[in-house]
Amino acid sequence: MSQSEQFIPHRSYAPDTSAEDAARRFHEIMHQRRTVRMFSDQPVSRETIEQIIAAAGTAPSGANKQPWRFVAVQDPNLKREIRVAAEAEEREFYTRRASETWLRDLYPFGTDDQKPFLEVAPWLIVVFKLMKDDNPRTESDQVYYVNESVGIATGLLLAAAHHAGLATLTHTPSPMKFLAKLLNRPEYERPFLLIPVGYPAADCVVPNISRKPLDEIMIIDR
Repeated sequence: MSQSEQFIPHRSYAPDTSAEDAARRFHEIMHQRRTVRMFSDQPVSRETIEQIIAAAGTAPSGANKQPWRFVAVQDPNLKREIRVAAEAEEREFYTRRASETWLRDLYPFGTDDQKPFLEVAPWLIVVFKLMKDDNPRTESDQVYYVNESVGIATGLLLAAAHHAGLATLTHTPSPMKFLAKLLNRPEYERPFLLIPVGYPAADCVVPNISRKPLDEIMIIDR
């Protein structure tokens, strides 16, 4: 393939309003996004999950290696296995691994080693980062900026789920090696995040927290 054939015309997305209005509306939508731990068992279609993951797959990545794998789990028995294994790690965390400072920081959120949402949520999306490129069409198996690439893709996944009216939780039982074993993933796929996805429960409540204002997170020039 010649160099001229490696490039195609760019197709821009043009909102039906001004850039300012489009950005403001997106911020208003995303400002409503909250992490929840109280899920409904209301079904979510496979097509919805497929489209959310497809949106995540549009993320930029180092050398376009796309070093991510999204394993979508809906089987109740498998979700039960994941919960049992995750709670075992969480018990270790809360009783032995976490520092007193860490536990104090977590106290306002009311978390503990019990994770019923892993069975109640209709879907679990387990995000894996690929430590080698397993695409047979690429020339090398090297991957680059893996954490950054997978982190960006995960952010798009959370935004897509929220845009579809669904709730999510970024769950990080540590260590997470049990996920690769339970899901029969190869050694070069490393667990990155465990994300329950579904509708919030009718009686769902969330911590009374706030986000930092814009002037604390944005600086113009120097």
